[in-house]
Amino acid sequence: MSGSALFVHHDKSMNYRFHDHHPFHPIRLQLTLDLLSSIGALAPSQMLLSRPASDEELMWIHQPAYIEAVKALSQATPEPDWIGRAEQYGLMDEDTPYFAGMHEAASYVTGGTITAVEAVMSGKSTHALHLGGGLHHALSAKAAGFCVYNDAAVAISYARRHYNARVLYVDTDVHHGDGVQWSFYSDPEVCTYSIHETGKYLFPGTGYLNERGEHQGYGACLNVPLQPYTEDASWMECFEQSISRLTAYFKPDLIVSLHGCDAHALDPLSHMHCSMDIYNRMPAILHELAHTYCEGRWVAVGGGGYDMWRVVPRAWGLLWLEMSHHPLKQALDEGDPAHAHLPQSWIDKWQGQTQQTLPTEWLDDLSRWEGIPRRDEITAKNRENLAVALQEYPET
Repeated sequence: MSGSALFVHHDKSMNYRFHDHHPFHPIRLQLTLDLLSSIGALAPSQMLLSRPASDEELMWIHQPAYIEAVKALSQATPEPDWIGRAEQYGLMDEDTPYFAGMHEAASYVTGGTITAVEAVMSGKSTHALHLGGGLHHALSAKAAGFCVYNDAAVAISYARRHYNARVLYVDTDVHHGDGVQWSFYSDPEVCTYSIHETGKYLFPGTGYLNERGEHQGYGACLNVPLQPYTEDASWMECFEQSISRLTAYFKPDLIVSLHGCDAHALDPLSHMHCSMDIYNRMPAILHELAHTYCEGRWVAVGGGGYDMWRVVPRAWGLLWLEMSHHPLKQALDEGDPAHAHLPQSWIDKWQGQTQQTLPTEWLDDLSRWEGIPRRDEITAKNRENLAVALQEYPET
């Protein structure tokens, strides 16, 4: 598969930071940038500087009163009246507390994903990655789940308004992509897909099989809820079958994918038991689908992932290696032991900043992992849900 790839970034998006001990910390992105730079996989010619989203663009998804509240609570010392109303807008809880500079930082996050969409839809690049994006829980008038502005939804609206594109949104975060789903729930030209741990046990408590869209948008929404402690084989079986069937059915002009990496067994905020293998394989499937149905047009963003030292840099690094068609990715797929190791310079640089032992290889050594006792039961339940999810979409 040929095609060019751009890495979209702006330092101001690194200011999207609630506090030092918050799990959604920008060091995740810094670790990834440094890992890619240390192996020579991120050339200056591949970098694209992003811009902030305008208020007009934000209002495609968010209500004006909400944007006003975000701006007011972004001041170094917000007025008491606004502090009293912060809970109304979802900006007072432990997950998404307001912080100084919040509006500007979230605008740059949103503008980065718009920049990625524009780069691909204008033909400047075949693929574009904006790892700073992925705030998929933000709602029309309320922040939620670490998310203030919904960059993916705003950028999809940009593709619709400026290019009249049919967009397939693919969410592989372990948490359901609720904010994006609800933004386009009645729109037949935007298809939203999410594979995630069932909302029966995990935030945000949505993403069930019966959520299929409404009115003209019925059928343009597919959820694949999986059981806790799902492992690689079952996750990939469900993902590959469902996303291949849906893409063939919908025939998009553009794929926008979100790559939270919190279904990994080490992630502290979910109950799944997957390894780095799914984060190596899922981007390859999306890459092929983009070339098959969209002339290669593919935009990817970051998302969740809260084992920020051992999981996120590797998962996001593998995503860029796939998008940029880097030779290291092929070597890893072929099992070449000479290329299995992470650069020692990266390990030496960061090991002193964490008590966790940094990984030494790109992929996990599964021979050391214990199996899940309920594997057969979990796999059977996931297959049952998959069959229900796909019943609306005929095989081609």
